[in-house]
Amino acid sequence: MNATKDTQKLWESLEQAHQIPSKKYLRGLSGILEEDVQRLSAAWSNLPLDARRTLTTTLGEMAEVDFVLDFSALFYIALQDEDSEVRTAAIQGLEEEEDIRLIPRLIYILQKDISPLTRAAAAQSLGRFVLLGELNKIRPQAFETISNALITCHQTHQEDLEVRRCALESLAYTEHYGVPELIQAGYADTEEKMRISAVFAMGRSANRRWANIVHRELNNINPEMRYEATRACGELELHETTRDLIQLVEDVDSEVQAAALWSLGQIGGELARRTLERYTRDANEALQTAAQEALEELEFNRGDITTFFGPPTEFSGESELSWEEADADIQTWFNVDLDTYEDDDEDTDIRLDDEEEEEEDFA
Repeated sequence: MNATKDTQKLWESLEQAHQIPSKKYLRGLSGILEEDVQRLSAAWSNLPLDARRTLTTTLGEMAEVDFVLDFSALFYIALQDEDSEVRTAAIQGLEEEEDIRLIPRLIYILQKDISPLTRAAAAQSLGRFVLLGELNKIRPQAFETISNALITCHQTHQEDLEVRRCALESLAYTEHYGVPELIQAGYADTEEKMRISAVFAMGRSANRRWANIVHRELNNINPEMRYEATRACGELELHETTRDLIQLVEDVDSEVQAAALWSLGQIGGELARRTLERYTRDANEALQTAAQEALEELEFNRGDITTFFGPPTEFSGESELSWEEADADIQTWFNVDLDTYEDDDEDTDIRLDDEEEEEEDFA
């Protein structure tokens, strides 16, 4: 009975009051049946602009918190809204959607939308389909179409810089279609923002060919570049940057600090692990949390059950340190006496229908 009453309240607010329902009723828009999609579309067209903006954003936030919720039907409707802010929020709300019917819509928005912000969101959203193409999970024709659309966008110098940057970042998942050369050219661009995106793309590419560049940019005076280079070190698992990353945990920029801890968790090794353990006890609560999450990631990625129980019996990687070297460095950097360094248990608890032809093209 309560569910029925909640559903009634939901539709009364949308269709009669033309306003956003109370948040407790909004869950009723999750996974709605096909028969209610047209009803929702009609109600949507009668909502005032502020309500459409708020509703799209709110549902996106709810879906981020609870992955069970599926508001894709509303987001598909909002893609065609007359307001660019609503369209952008709808694209962001569909960021986990892998429905191939979304591909032509995103490409259309990328090429035709009047808002640079919305075009940038579409370029960014197409990235996951580039990854699916690289993994052979969509047809080659669709993969090529997506890649060509992004390449054309990136190489159109009249296009907004932010849109071109997002296009390059999305292309980074593949090495087909001359993408490495585009990344190299992006890094040589006169626009610093494009160079930053190129370093982002280097990390996303998972190709160590970019190791020297990424390593060098850790010392860039721009914190945004240091952040992207720091993340890229983790994505590329550059063991040789471990000491640099440890120093960056004390960077003046808090986002760089968190990125350094994350990358240490991705890279692993004895020095990285002991450093993360050290920061789980730091006075800075944000660093504590970031270090703990990175340490858990390290354990998961490496199958490492010795994080709190001593060193493994074998070491691997050309830049891996011995346990003694790791201890020596940590004592130097953190001024810690490891002979008295003990674990403390308390501290460690821490869709709308499309033409059949369109679907066949992209399936």
